[in-house]
Amino acid sequence: MRLERALRPWAWDGADTLDSLRMESRDRLVNLAIFAAAGVVWLLVGLIVTTRDPIADPVAGFIGASLIGLAVGLTTTPVAWLLVFGRHRRIAYQGDWTRAARRGGWVGLIVAIFIVLRLQGALELPIALFILALASVAEATLSAER
Repeated sequence: MRLERALRPWAWDGADTLDSLRMESRDRLVNLAIFAAAGVVWLLVGLIVTTRDPIADPVAGFIGASLIGLAVGLTTTPVAWLLVFGRHRRIAYQGDWTRAARRGGWVGLIVAIFIVLRLQGALELPIALFILALASVAEATLSAER
C-alpha cells in the first residue's frame, strides 16, 4: 500500500477508499470509437480543404463547414466526458455520456455556424456573442440538476 500511496496519492483517502481507479471497458471503448470516428472525419476535412475551393464552388464551403463542425463535435464529446469523469473522482454516473454528447453537439454546431457565417461575410462580434450566450443559456438550462 505504501508504494501505491507514493505513486498515486490521489488514490488514497483512507481505509474505506472507493476503488474506482480503473475506467470500465465499455467507457474506454466508447471513447476510442468516438475518437476514431473523429479521426476519420478529420481526414475527410483535410480532403475537402485541400481539394475544393469554397470561392469557386460555394457548396464546398457548406460541406467543409458541416464536416469541420462534425469533427470538432466528435472530438470534444469524449473530452467532455473525460473531464466530468475526472471531476467525479473517476466515477461514471448515469447521464454523463448524454451530457457529453450534448455538449459536443453544441460545440460542433457553433463551430459550423461560425464557419458558414464567415463564408457568407456575416460573422460579426455581436452575432458571435449572441450565439455563444444562447448556447450557454440552453446548456445551463438542460444541465441544471433537479
